[in-house]
Amino acid sequence: MAEGFSDHFSATAADYRRYRPRYPDSLFDTVCGGLARREVAWDCASGSGQAVAGLAARFRTVIASDASAAQLARLPPAAGVHRLVARAAQAPLATASVDLLSVAQALHWFAGEAFYAEARRVVRPGGRIAAWTYGLCRVTAAVDALIDTFYRDIVGPWWPPERRWVEAAYAGLPWPFAATRRYSDRMVTTWTPAHLLAYLGTWSAVAACRRAGGGDPVADIAPALRAAWGGHGRREVRWPLTILVAANA
Repeated sequence: MAEGFSDHFSATAADYRRYRPRYPDSLFDTVCGGLARREVAWDCASGSGQAVAGLAARFRTVIASDASAAQLARLPPAAGVHRLVARAAQAPLATASVDLLSVAQALHWFAGEAFYAEARRVVRPGGRIAAWTYGLCRVTAAVDALIDTFYRDIVGPWWPPERRWVEAAYAGLPWPFAATRRYSDRMVTTWTPAHLLAYLGTWSAVAACRRAGGGDPVADIAPALRAAWGGHGRREVRWPLTILVAANA
C-alpha cells in the first residue's frame, strides 16, 4: 500500500469487486470515440478493476494502477492488463506514453495540481483524459426514500469531505483542461435486495461507521429495505453517470 493516502476501501476489497455495478459499453464508447490511437490506457485508481474490462476490449495494453495492493489483487487476470501499485500523482510511467487516462469514481479523492501535472506528463499530446462519477442509485420511490435516509441521516456523519464532489456530479471540482466535454449517461442492472444491501456495505461511510463502533447500519436497515422492495425478486437499479472528457494539449 502506498504510504500516506487515505485508504477507504482495502478492507472491503473483495466485496467491492463483487457488489459494485459495472459500467455500460456506452460510457466507453463516449470516452474512446474518435480517439486516433488506442495502444495504451492508464486506468488510474483502478481499485478492483470495474473499468478494466471495458478498456481492455478497446486498447492493446491497460495499466491498472492503485495505491491499494489489496484492491488490485482482486483484479481478474486478463491479457494486456498490468497491475501497478502507485499513487495517482506519482506514476512510474514514461512521459507521453499513454493514449487515454481514465479515472472511474475516484477523481474526488486526489483531484489537484500534482495529479493534473502528472496527467499532462504521462498522456501523449492529443491523447485523452477522462473521469466519471455516479450518484445514488434509484429503484422505486419506496426504496429510494430509504436509501436517501440511510445516506443522509444514518451514515451521513461518516462520509469523507470529498464526497461532496460526487453529490455535485463533479460540478466545481478542480479540472484544469480546456475544451472539456461533459456527458450524461447511466448504469442499469437488475439486483436482488440482498445484492443491494451488500452494495451499501461497500460505501466508505458504512465502513467508517462500523470502525467507529456505530454498529452495522446495513443490518439495521435490511428489514425495512426488504419490505419496501416487496419480496426477494430482482428489480432494476439505476445510477446517473457524469463523464468528463478532455484532450491533452
